[in-house]
Amino acid sequence: MFKISVGIAAIFVLIGALIPEQLGEAMNIAQAFVLESFGWFYQLVATFFLLFAAFMIFSKYGKIKLGAPDSKPEYSRPTWFAMLFSAGMGIGLLFYGVSEPIAHFSAPPMGEGSTEASAVMGMRYTWLHWGLHAWAIYAVVAMALAYQKFRKGAPGLMSATLYPVLGDKVKGPIGHAVDVAAVFATLFGVAASLGLGSQQINAGLEYLFGVPNTFGIQMLIMGIITVLFIVSANTGISKGIKYLSNANMSIAVVLFAAMLILGPTLFLLNMFTTSLGSYMQNLMQMGLRLSPFDENEAAWTQGWTVFYWAWWISWTPFVGMFIARVSKGRTIREFTVAVILVPSLVCAMWFTVFGGTGMFLELTQGLAVSSQSLETALFYVYQQLPLGALLSFLTIALITTFFVTSADSATFVLGMMTTGGKLNPSNKVKVTWGIILVAATCVLMVSGGLQGLQTAIIVSALPLTFIVLLMTYGLVKALNQELKDLGANPTVELKKKKVS
Repeated sequence: MFKISVGIAAIFVLIGALIPEQLGEAMNIAQAFVLESFGWFYQLVATFFLLFAAFMIFSKYGKIKLGAPDSKPEYSRPTWFAMLFSAGMGIGLLFYGVSEPIAHFSAPPMGEGSTEASAVMGMRYTWLHWGLHAWAIYAVVAMALAYQKFRKGAPGLMSATLYPVLGDKVKGPIGHAVDVAAVFATLFGVAASLGLGSQQINAGLEYLFGVPNTFGIQMLIMGIITVLFIVSANTGISKGIKYLSNANMSIAVVLFAAMLILGPTLFLLNMFTTSLGSYMQNLMQMGLRLSPFDENEAAWTQGWTVFYWAWWISWTPFVGMFIARVSKGRTIREFTVAVILVPSLVCAMWFTVFGGTGMFLELTQGLAVSSQSLETALFYVYQQLPLGALLSFLTIALITTFFVTSADSATFVLGMMTTGGKLNPSNKVKVTWGIILVAATCVLMVSGGLQGLQTAIIVSALPLTFIVLLMTYGLVKALNQELKDLGANPTVELKKKKVS
């Protein structure tokens, strides 16, 4: 697996380096086909995962542990939450924190832009893209991986989750194909995040120190951070990732509190409450909206909502495997509630404070926040607030640590997936994947910039979606068999062990 995956990845990087324009054109054609032909499929699948996760919370399977019946969680809840959050969406929150709500505010999916109504609509659609649907997708995959790995002793591989359906076939070509698909979905999904991170660090350095915002500078930034995350990766999950994740949360809390206090506090609290009601009222309708009679509205849904579902699905091998790795000993109910609700609430609060501040500045002071580029909108908002330079510096530091933890976690997971599911892959394997990950990011940025990164995500996520659907069936089948073996009472086994 390691040799095959590295070989294919090296060929892709080589093609991108030699003929970037042709690669970009081919990927754009593939993206257009997937968006137009499978947009309905992504909408239905994302909604299914949300309903499936809700079912697991209230089902008879809730008391089953992701591990041996007497196993205990490896990490405290605060550290666990920090690791979930840092691996899942760190860089994206900073890149899109202001820019996405303000983009939907000025150019909403329907109706007139830059109005009070479009502000609420823009916020609730941002919540849709980063909320319950997204984390339900992560939770389902992580649950299946953790159950097979820690309950059944299977390898930590995507293919292992299909054992209840395919049996020993997962050890042959079919299983290898599943794992290769997972490797490349992870590679492209994380590459997009790293590309966004390098662009925003460059934008922040330009704002603070006048550093030119160029592709060459972004490559230099990626080179420096590559060294940092390789050093972190070599320290292991219980040191490098754990400490950086806690540092991430500390800096993020400081930034959030500062924006809430320095910004229009009362407006933001009112905005959060209003958006919460609007989100809950329109959740299912937004998650299934396609606009078949309006090409412009359909294009908006494809470019935003469908893209996000593909992005989250492409991240599931990476984030799912990482969440599974740090969640041993949790019950299915505790695991699902925490993975879905806690990060969704944090995302909602984050986008309300950062995006809401941008909307307030444009609505009440006439500032052109919506005309800023995606990577500079946050720093433009900082300029309007007290201590803007300090906030910008903290943001650059946070993006850097998020960059390191995302890449660190990704190399760890890629190492697991290509070494038969080893919980602690060798440093050589992790360093190899780290170099390939950065090289792939550079190739995608050269061949198409942000658009190229998005295209790679959408195309790579399609085959993985079918795998994840099959995975949910396999999980239910395995859980039913376990309940049957335990006499429909998953607490019996634990009680017997305590007595003995």
